[in-house]
Amino acid sequence: MAAARPALGRVLPESSMLFLCDMQEKFRHVVYFRQIVSMAARMLKVARLLSVPTVLTEQYPQGLGPTVPELGAQGLQPYSKTCFSMVPAVQQELDARPQLRSVLLCGVETQACILQTALDLLDRGLQVHVVVDACTSRSQVDRLVALSRLRQSGAFLSTSEGLIFQLVGDATHPQFKEIQKLVKEPSPDSGLLGLFQDQNPLFR
Repeated sequence: MAAARPALGRVLPESSMLFLCDMQEKFRHVVYFRQIVSMAARMLKVARLLSVPTVLTEQYPQGLGPTVPELGAQGLQPYSKTCFSMVPAVQQELDARPQLRSVLLCGVETQACILQTALDLLDRGLQVHVVVDACTSRSQVDRLVALSRLRQSGAFLSTSEGLIFQLVGDATHPQFKEIQKLVKEPSPDSGLLGLFQDQNPLFR
């Protein structure tokens, strides 16, 4: 009998959700914040085109401020939280979607809220796709080690463009032309090349 294959990490619009984590005013000083917000905004536009449900959280908004407007999340009702994981705040959203298989995760900070959200989702048996060009940390060492830790725990590390093409699936998709325009927009440097160099032992 053939051995069971590991999870392939396929992403389909009808069984996916987009999680947008804590991209708030007081985090503007975080390294590559502007760049990762622009990539998360692209993910949100695609999610809307493909009817992928989206949830947005804000960490202690009384102190850290509202979600930055450039994310384009107007119309989404943010879930306020103090827990680092997004999962307790959005529990009802998860429970309402028994067909859910995959969560696409963007935001800050990778070593805190992103990591703890991913672990909670993995613990529920969901596949987690960390959008690496839409997540960052104040410290790039924390970002690097958190990405390695996420991979060790079973999360998939993906780029926004890779996930977008998985979601659309086919060049004949009725939304493909609109999505193609988004993908063709230049992607900002979010500091990933320095993290993923061949000599980096964490990703060998």
